[in-house]
Order: sequence, then structure tokens, then C-alpha cells
Amino acid sequence: MPLHKYPPAIWKSLKLKEGIYARLPAHFLKSLNETEKPAAVHWKPHGLKYRMNPKTGERERVADVPILPYFPPEANEGLWGGEGWITGYRYANNDKLSTRLKVKWKPQLFIRELYSEILDKTFSIKVTMRTLDLIDAAFGFDFYIIKTPQRDLCSKLGMELKRAMLIRLAKKDPDLHPDDQTKREQIYNKYKAFEIPLDEAEWVGLSLEEAVEKQRLLEKKDHTPVFKTAVDEFINRIKAQKLEEPAVIENRP
Repeated sequence: MPLHKYPPAIWKSLKLKEGIYARLPAHFLKSLNETEKPAAVHWKPHGLKYRMNPKTGERERVADVPILPYFPPEANEGLWGGEGWITGYRYANNDKLSTRLKVKWKPQLFIRELYSEILDKTFSIKVTMRTLDLIDAAFGFDFYIIKTPQRDLCSKLGMELKRAMLIRLAKKDPDLHPDDQTKREQIYNKYKAFEIPLDEAEWVGLSLEEAVEKQRLLEKKDHTPVFKTAVDEFINRIKAQKLEEPAVIENRP
């Protein structure tokens, strides 16, 4: 006899269908249900289901087994380009007959100054060499942040930057180069393809807990005092009575 009515594997999905979770915006709930896998960083996929064994010449089945890195809390404060901590083993004396030792490989971090055109601000961020290569491949820091999905950024800082950029693009914020309208329009036109509605941009990169709190504040309504309601009703009743009373026309000589 099962201990639970529903298996633990679907608890999270069921949770999102009840209460305040079910009232979260559809585009935010959709972002939580992404099934696409992150890009391969610490391993190279075969891309094949079968291959020929070079020794036997027989066809054998192969499988892509991804190496999943661990992202420590400090990864959220930088941009590691999908790199993380990898745990493995090595031989003590570089000899397969020697004892295996557990090893943890960590990415090499650098502090770099990165300028955002959309935010018009320079950020001092811890990055890896892979991050710098990805920024170059994307033709700029802003393009890298906006184009890269959350599963590949793997950074709270990165998602906060993306949200700030998308909000500014949605608002067409005049505070960007207020004294140079031409430059401001050039920047907004440059990233126009990435514009989304403001009500969607404000939810980008929020954790489930942050989204629930945001939804709670949106649903919260200021309670009108009872005396104010009574006064308004009394005034409306008086106005209605005056409209119903017949008009009195005085006959003057």
C-alpha cells in the first residue's frame, strides 16, 4: 500500500496548481516547466546512438552521459558561463594500480569590468575565461545576457541584469542618456528584437518564492474604513432622492 496519495516526483507540479501558485502569470509558470537541457560545458556529447567499435568492428550502442557540475552559492554572485565544481577521482601516483583519491576541480575566476549599453553602467563581476569567450561570441555583454537562457546563465546576478535590461527596453526609459536623444534611440533600436511587454519583463528571473511574494502584494488591497463606506453610501442615497423628487416650478407674475 503506498504511503502517499501521489508520488513525490509530481509534488512540485501539483503544488503549482493550487492556491496562489495557480494564480501566478502563465508566462512565469511556463518558464518553470522548461524541459530543455543546459548546454554541454564539462563534457562533449557523442550525438550518436550507435558507433563502430574500432577493435571488433561491431556496432555498439553509446549514450551521452552528461557531467553535472555543482554551483556553489558564490556562483550566483558572478557569471561563470555554465562552469561549476566538478568532483572526480585521480590515481595517487598516476598509476592505475595505486589508490584513487577524490578530487574537486574548480573554475579559474577573474574580476573584469563589464559595461552595459542598456543600463549605461559598468559592473565589476567575477567571470571565467569561458564567460569572456561567450560574450565575444555574442558580440557584446548585453547581447550575451539577453540571449542566454536561465539554464545556461546559472546565475542570480545574470538574471537580475537580464530583468533590469528588459524592463528598461520595455519602458523606453528616458533616463538613458537624457541629454542625447539620438544615442538613446540608437541603443533601443539595436536591442528592439528582444523587447517584451513590461508585465512579463518584471517577472523574468524571479525565484518561485519571489514570484509568490510579488503576486501576494499585487493581490493585496487596501481595506476601506467602514465609516468612509457609510458616508459614501449616505451621499449617494441623498443624490438619488434629489433626482427622484419632482421639480418645483414657481409661477411668478
